[in-house]
Amino acid sequence: MALTSLVVCADLKAVQVLSQILRELNIAAEHCGDLASAATRLASHHFDAVVVDCQEQLPAIELIAGVRKLPINRSTLIIGLVDGREQVRDIFGQGANFIVYKPVSVERAASSLRAARGLMAREKRGKLRIALHAPASITYANAENVAATLLDLSEDGLAIQSERRLPPRCKVYFQFNLPGDKSSVRLSGDVVWQDSSGRVGIRFVDVPQTSRRTMNEWIKSSLARLATAEKNAPRKEPQAPAEAVATRFAGLGLSAASSNRRVQGRRACHLSADVFRVGEGVPNRCTLSDVSTGGCYVETPSPFPSRTGLDIVVRTHDMKLRVRGTVQVVHPGFGMGVQFSLNTADEREQVKQLIAAQAAEDSLA
Repeated sequence: MALTSLVVCADLKAVQVLSQILRELNIAAEHCGDLASAATRLASHHFDAVVVDCQEQLPAIELIAGVRKLPINRSTLIIGLVDGREQVRDIFGQGANFIVYKPVSVERAASSLRAARGLMAREKRGKLRIALHAPASITYANAENVAATLLDLSEDGLAIQSERRLPPRCKVYFQFNLPGDKSSVRLSGDVVWQDSSGRVGIRFVDVPQTSRRTMNEWIKSSLARLATAEKNAPRKEPQAPAEAVATRFAGLGLSAASSNRRVQGRRACHLSADVFRVGEGVPNRCTLSDVSTGGCYVETPSPFPSRTGLDIVVRTHDMKLRVRGTVQVVHPGFGMGVQFSLNTADEREQVKQLIAAQAAEDSLA
């Protein structure tokens, strides 16, 4: 079955580059120049992937959130186009799977779109994937017992986060334990895709019967837990029909939803920072892409696990800020959202000064 995509972007040069890459990946590409037309199209047609230009950030976030509410496109992969000023945390938070930075070029977009194509093909085959975060040991080529992290698992493959780039089309040998299960899983698979952030897709090749049974039972119990949680969750108001969703997008009159109010309280930035795990002295060089009085988003290919305590040190021409926080949300291969722990008036004032300095720089840009 053919894969399809919708490119929502007014920049014809970017559309040309993206369409060329999509065609080379055997993905049919359709183009919408504005968000309103895209909303109408998405309300009635299924696409395997949607590429959304997030230049108008709030309308773009509204579109992404709306796609996730439409049964016809709930499993669609969403790729956001950003130029660095957008709040990447919120774009991911509303359901985006990948980010491509502008200006769009073949080099910038090809690896992310290739990775997306691998995921699209797996969704097309209808295999359920369970997201997880678990350590694994992998062996391949001349490398033995290399640490990696499991990102998701299905009946026929998995995705990992690797600090090293794996040789293309190589065979990988795995050993890992699934969360809550003491039985070790051992198997081998082939690399089918990988991107520049270190994410790697593996298709299973040799799976011993005991390992297959362990994985299948874990997947079954995980799906049962998810179904139970969804059943017991408080009932929400009925979703608007597709026509109503499309109308809301077309008006682009955004409501003051809580998520959008939080966006307005943040300041986009591009600040170098040293990030330390609490109690450790080894710095991790990262970048802050937004900051508010409550927290920040840290871009790093190797984010810390959720609830990890961190010390963040930011240096500018005029000040040095050291603040403690806790990881709240993790996007493997891209970054993490951190909530500040501001215990003194001086700490709160320093964060406000940093935000004010960023606002002043933006006004001069």
